[in-house]
Amino acid sequence: MNRDGLLTRADDAGKSAWTDSRGAVFLPNLDDDERRCTVDPADLDAPGRAVDDKLAACTDAADDRINGPRDAADLAPLTIDAQRNLSRDATGAVTITPAGKARVFANGRPVGALTATELRQGVRLQLEGRDIVRDPKQWNGQITVTLSVTDHGRTSTDQVRMRVAPLMLQNDLQRAQTVLAGRPAEGDGWWGGDAPYQDGVPGEWEQFASTLRKATDVRFVRGTPDGWKDLWLQDTFEPATASMPAVGGPHTMRILIRSGNVWDFGGTATPRPAGRLLYRDLRGPDIGIVQELAANASPGLDDLLNMGGNLESLPPYAGYPHGRIVYGSGERRPDAGFITMVTGQGYQPPVVIDTSWLMVGHADETTHVVRANNARGWTLAVADPRLAVRLLRDVQRHGGGGQRLFADTNAKHKPTVDDVLRTGLPGNEAAARHIDDQLKILLAATGLRADELVRLPVFFEKVPGYRLLKAMTPGLVNGLSITDREFAAPAPHGPRLQGRDVLRQSAERALGRNGVRVHWVEDFFWAHLGGGEVHCATNALRDTRGATPWWSGSGGSGNSTR
Repeated sequence: MNRDGLLTRADDAGKSAWTDSRGAVFLPNLDDDERRCTVDPADLDAPGRAVDDKLAACTDAADDRINGPRDAADLAPLTIDAQRNLSRDATGAVTITPAGKARVFANGRPVGALTATELRQGVRLQLEGRDIVRDPKQWNGQITVTLSVTDHGRTSTDQVRMRVAPLMLQNDLQRAQTVLAGRPAEGDGWWGGDAPYQDGVPGEWEQFASTLRKATDVRFVRGTPDGWKDLWLQDTFEPATASMPAVGGPHTMRILIRSGNVWDFGGTATPRPAGRLLYRDLRGPDIGIVQELAANASPGLDDLLNMGGNLESLPPYAGYPHGRIVYGSGERRPDAGFITMVTGQGYQPPVVIDTSWLMVGHADETTHVVRANNARGWTLAVADPRLAVRLLRDVQRHGGGGQRLFADTNAKHKPTVDDVLRTGLPGNEAAARHIDDQLKILLAATGLRADELVRLPVFFEKVPGYRLLKAMTPGLVNGLSITDREFAAPAPHGPRLQGRDVLRQSAERALGRNGVRVHWVEDFFWAHLGGGEVHCATNALRDTRGATPWWSGSGGSGNSTR
C-alpha cells in the first residue's frame, strides 16, 4: 500500500505488514454526515453518564448503512480481484481482527460472507473504522483483514494489514478557519452584566463579544439557561484531525476530543455537562466527537487538569515532523485514561510541564506558540512576572506610583502601583521561579534559546485559602492566535506612563518584533475574574492543510519529556 490514494497492483507488495512508511490507512468514522443524531434538551442536565454514553454511541459507524456520498468518502477502499477459476460451490469470508474495530461493506451493506458469483466477478469493498486508539497497550490501531476462500474442500487466505488514522492536534501557527465562543441564552441578563450573578462575574459579555468580533469572525455557540455550561469553550474540548490518503490529497475528518471532566453531582459521578453541547452544536458532517471519561470524579482540584486548556501543541521541528503535545501535570494530575488517549496516538510525543502550582493548572496560562524569524519559524511567548515588576517600578520612578491598575474597568479592587510594589510580591516571584522550571523543560525539548523567547508581562498573586497562584493582571499569553501574524489578547488594563498602558505597550512591542499584530479583547469581567482569558473563552478549528501527513514515513517517538 503506497498511500497514493489509488488501488493498483503496486499496493500488493508487503500488504500483510504495516510500517510508518507503507501500509493501508482507514478513518475512525465517528462523524454524522446526515445529521441523524439529535440531543434532547432534557439530556443536557441529566445526572450520571448514561446520557453521555448514548450521545457518544451515535455515529456513522454505529448503524448498518453507508450514510450518503459524504459517508462513502470516509470509508477506505479495498478490492478483491476476480477469481474466475473458482467453482460455483466456492465460498468466501471476510474477517477482521481484532473484532469490533472496523467492518467491511460490499454493495452498500455490511458483509462477512461472499458467494462464488461475487468472488468470480471481483468485489469492491469499503472498510469503516469504528473507534480510535485509546490505550496503545490495549490496541495499537492496527487490524488484519483476512479473505478466506474455500473451494473443493481447500481453503486459501489473503491478508492486508491496516491502521486507523491517529488523532493529530492542530497548532497555533495554523490559520483559524472557525473561531467559537459562548453567548448567553435568552433571558439570562446576568451574562451581560445587567443583573450580576456574583460580583458581576461572568459579565459584560457585549464588551467581550464586540472586541472579539473586531479581531476576527466569530461563531457564537448559543447558550443554555445554565450559563456555566458554555462559557469556557477552550476547556470543553481539544480539536484534532484524522486523515487518510485519497485521490487528490488527504481526506480529513475533524475529531473533537471532549475534555475529560467528571464531576460529583450529589454523590453521582457526572461528566461535565458542557461537553454535551458538542454533540448538539458541533457534531455533523466530517466532525466527530470522542470522549474518554473516568468512572469517578477526579479528586480535589485535579479535575481542572482534564480540560482542553491544559492541552497545547508545538509545531513541527527537527526530529518531530508532526510537532508535540504539551500538557501540565505535577502534584495534581489529569485523569490517566484521558491523558493516555490524547498522548497515545503515536505521532506527537508529549512534553510535560508542572502546572499544578496554578489554581486552574493549565498549560495555556504560561506559554503560547508564536511565529518567529528563526530557522524553525516559531518560538514561545512566555508570561514573565519579573518583567511586570520592572515595568511598574519604571512607572513609579517616573512619578506614577499613584497610577491605578484596572482603572478603566468596573473592578472593585483597583490597586495603585505603590500598593502592588509595597506587598513584596511573594506570589509573583514564586510564579517566576515555577515558570523558570517550565522553561528549562521546554527549551531542552525544543532546542529554543532563552533569547528567542517573547516575554509578556503578567503579575501573579496567591489564591486566598490555597497554596496556589493565579494571574492578577490579565494573562497576556493566554490569547487566541487567529493567524500566525494576528493575536487576540486580553486587554491588560495596566498603569499608564505618558498616557500609554505599559503592559499593553510592552506586549505590542515584543510580539511586533516577531511580526505579530495584537488585537485587544475586553475579557476582564467575562473571563479574567473567573480565572480564564480570551483563549479559555474561545476555541478554533484550524486549517491543517499543508501539514506533513502523519503517514509520511517519519513518525514521532512515544517518549515524553519531563
